[in-house]
Amino acid sequence: MQGGGALGSYQAGVYEALADTPWQPDWVAGISIGAINAAIIAGNARERRVERLTAFWEGITDPPAFWPVAEGGLAPFFPESREAGALSALLFGQPGFFAPRPLLEWFRRPLPVSFYDTAALKSTLERLVDFDRINARETRFSVGAVNVRSGNFIYFDNTPAQAKPATHIRAEHVMASGALPPGFPPIEIDGQHYWDGGLVSNTPLQYVLDTEPRESRIAFEVDLFPARGPVPATLPESQEREKDIRYSSRTRAGVDSFKRMHDVRVNISALWEKLPEELRATPEAQYLRSLGCATTMDVVELIYRPAEVQGQSKDYAFSRGTMRERWVQGREDAAFVLHQAPWTAPFPPGVGVRRFDLLARKKAAAVGAHV
Repeated sequence: MQGGGALGSYQAGVYEALADTPWQPDWVAGISIGAINAAIIAGNARERRVERLTAFWEGITDPPAFWPVAEGGLAPFFPESREAGALSALLFGQPGFFAPRPLLEWFRRPLPVSFYDTAALKSTLERLVDFDRINARETRFSVGAVNVRSGNFIYFDNTPAQAKPATHIRAEHVMASGALPPGFPPIEIDGQHYWDGGLVSNTPLQYVLDTEPRESRIAFEVDLFPARGPVPATLPESQEREKDIRYSSRTRAGVDSFKRMHDVRVNISALWEKLPEELRATPEAQYLRSLGCATTMDVVELIYRPAEVQGQSKDYAFSRGTMRERWVQGREDAAFVLHQAPWTAPFPPGVGVRRFDLLARKKAAAVGAHV
């Protein structure tokens, strides 16, 4: 699950569609808001996950009582909008998530390290996430962050992998993955400070695909920023498109590269079975055998593509109505993809990785029908 702030309710909707299907995750990985959603999923029993995701998203999108769009008061005269939600987030923060620093702090030296304080998020996570469950490894859990001092990207993973010990996951590891500067402060863990993993890579898919030993699997990739999009014609479209490109993290290029390499591995494995014994004994054949792999992988892409322009503030537009719209779209998109279920078809020979972006085809078909 990709990072994307307020856009993350789309991921919650996707999971709601998955919740009562056979396609339950044995591994959830996330960056930033994707890390928070991942923690809620991995840190709860299956029957409570949607309830806890709802509690988080309803809680953090509760507007201030004095804000015009709050229930009652002046709400009938100030219809809720993305713009109002974004302005409210900038001025007042979001309850149970982040709050602006007191004005007095800006008259002191040294200046604060961030515009907002995220102490409230720790309490929210500890209330909604069972970290003992995560550390019991009922579901594999991985979140990415960046070491502020070294600039190195790191995954906090509750499972040992590739000679790395498991991390004992706490709320701080999830917060670190979402500590996007300069809005949020770095999070200290064991004497080191970490920022949002989206500074280096906003999508954890590559980590899942590259982790060894490889296993045949289906990966649901839930992205919040589309890599592909139209040429903008207005300033709001330009600002939104720039943000999409910046945070999509070249996911498509990364998967394409992995697919080419893994297809080679699968073909090496198939070729090995056809070699005579005298060729198998050669150093060249032995080397190739070490590169071979018989596993297959399906990558199912669920990418949030809003129907209308949302502008550059879309990832901090936390209005309740906007959150629900994105949640519903995520649920409907996932239901459409699950109904198609193309990954149930047999793999063709010589193919190690298949990728499915059914939503792009659906949107293209709808546009064609409209034209």
